[in-house]
Amino acid sequence: MTQSIPRRALLLLALAAAGVQAQAPTPSRPARPAAATPGKPWPTQPVKIMVGFPGGSTPDLVARTIAEPLSRALGQPVVVENRPGAGGNIAADIVAKATDEHTIGVMINGNLTIARMLNPATPYDPARDLAPISLIGTAPLLLTAPASLPFTNAQEFFLAARNGGDKWSYGTPGVGTVGHIGMELLKTKTNISPVHVPYPGNPQVINAMIGGQIQLSLLPPGLAAAQIRAGKLKAVGVTSVNRSPLVPEYPSLDEGGIRGFQLEIWTAAAAPASMPKPVVARLSALISEIARSPDVRQKLFQQGWQVAGTSAEGLANRMKSDTNLLGGVIAMRNIKVE
Repeated sequence: MTQSIPRRALLLLALAAAGVQAQAPTPSRPARPAAATPGKPWPTQPVKIMVGFPGGSTPDLVARTIAEPLSRALGQPVVVENRPGAGGNIAADIVAKATDEHTIGVMINGNLTIARMLNPATPYDPARDLAPISLIGTAPLLLTAPASLPFTNAQEFFLAARNGGDKWSYGTPGVGTVGHIGMELLKTKTNISPVHVPYPGNPQVINAMIGGQIQLSLLPPGLAAAQIRAGKLKAVGVTSVNRSPLVPEYPSLDEGGIRGFQLEIWTAAAAPASMPKPVVARLSALISEIARSPDVRQKLFQQGWQVAGTSAEGLANRMKSDTNLLGGVIAMRNIKVE
């Protein structure tokens, strides 16, 4: 015979069950984006590349060159968004604070190295808030002078510059740019003392040199070479130990007697430091492979870049070395950006 369960026991069982369900639920953690959820694919939405300079600028061209092949590799649209200002630091700050796990940036040296050293009010810290993805391309600078200056080699030029003292001046696209810091470094290596004259951009620097208002400048080789070939400017030397494949017809400053002088501009991809490491690793592998592909390599070369296409670790090492080099000049020369 089946034994019936007393009504009181049934009531206690019901209360016990209700008690379990009535317990306060464990507070749930905020939902994380799909990219960070184990087992789910990434990307789950379009990827955005922030650029801190206007359309048609060098970093913009680099970003758009890698965007299309990156979109094909990821299976999602890759959109380039320009947010110019503060030497690229506005866009870099947007990347540093992005939480959607689908925003990265294409940046220049200063954004990833000395931004805070130049201006303590910079709202992000490159070392703390940005994750290296890949060093995309590098280029030396070309020390350039007006065609009217009477010199035939670097030694003659620096002799004239020393004699000119502070009556000579040099132009840059702004305080704290690599051209500015590099020239201050060159001054310490060569005992020249030209006065700094900042301009809105390199086109204005070139016009001032052609017009004889300034006597020298460190320029990207792609910009300088066209004016040199047209007979409007003269090349003193390239800021590398060896001749650059970008402009092999011009000697290096090392050849001209400035031993070991090496300075490069570069462009790189970086992510927010909060982006999951597997996502950063995937982006690093893809972007470095894309940069080194024959088609993209040729396009970047035409834009004035020698392709690097490094790993994230390679970019991290370059960030450290350039922070030390450029930061030392900033401290020695007391360079500040207001």
